[in-house]
Amino acid sequence: MLRSLLTPRVLLTGLIMGILLFMAVLLLLWFTRPESRAYSPAALILNVTPAPTVTQSPPTPSPISTATGAPVTTNTLVSGGFAQVSGTGGDGLRLRLAPGLNGEIKLLGSEGEIYQIVEGPQEADGYTWWLLVDPDDDTRRGWAVGDFLQPSQSP
Repeated sequence: MLRSLLTPRVLLTGLIMGILLFMAVLLLLWFTRPESRAYSPAALILNVTPAPTVTQSPPTPSPISTATGAPVTTNTLVSGGFAQVSGTGGDGLRLRLAPGLNGEIKLLGSEGEIYQIVEGPQEADGYTWWLLVDPDDDTRRGWAVGDFLQPSQSP
């Protein structure tokens, strides 16, 4: 029975039907293809906006109390006063566990951030160091070089 189905005439008919079906699919794809568009390379427009720069302002005098209770204005850092991180060029200020360049870095104070001065000054490694604490978070504390601090009002 199988031999009677695989005659040359049946095989030839199957081959012709396969070719016709393949051609029909190609014609269908040809007529239903999307419309071609002429693409031109788009012009690239690049807007470069310079980064904002920090403008150095003169130190703001901070009032401190004297023994009589009268406020005194000073342009220097004092224990009990406040200091603002300034002059780091956006790099931030390293607050260390101990005064000195060998002290482990605990955190990085951002440019413009205000800290309360708890202790200092202490001289180490050619710098004047101050112990700072974040007025809003007592765990954010460390020793910092006074060169990158300016007196400030309380936050």
